[in-house]
Amino acid sequence: MLDVKEIMDEKAIGRALTRLAHEVIERNEGVDEVVLVGIKTRGIYLANRLAMRIKAIENKEVAVGELDITLYRDDLKQKKNDADQIDSILPISIESKTVILVDDVLYTGRTIRAAMDALMDRGRPQRIQLAVLIDRGHRELPIRPDYIGKNVPTSREEEIAVQLSEVDGTDTVMIQSKS
Repeated sequence: MLDVKEIMDEKAIGRALTRLAHEVIERNEGVDEVVLVGIKTRGIYLANRLAMRIKAIENKEVAVGELDITLYRDDLKQKKNDADQIDSILPISIESKTVILVDDVLYTGRTIRAAMDALMDRGRPQRIQLAVLIDRGHRELPIRPDYIGKNVPTSREEEIAVQLSEVDGTDTVMIQSKS
């Protein structure tokens, strides 16, 4: 039997993204050199929402890209070495920019490692920062987010499910545990 509990509703997600937008602006002293890159799938929608909030605060457009890390995952047996075959879209060059990777949940860190590898195949940013809606702990790699919507300590038996209206028709974050 699954025990499911909502840990963030639509308003909480909105507040977290607004706070993250302010933190991004403050840490980078504006957004002139910032590019947001969402990790497929839900990271893309979060990056777009973050860009809208930054525009509302700073009245400046922030470029938003999409990153598909499928071929960079370390759990795939067969890999192709052609970075152009990946379904990623970077609207501007990331050379010498501050790239902020955006994802829904940070867990082991392996997705972020794959995303950094994918980014480096497309250019050399000045720096890479990480923004996540949920940090659930249990890192296997030395990766830490720069911006966190919510820290949610979990056990390995629990799962975090982020639902966004663009994909799922609703905005919510649920924690599921087997009991």
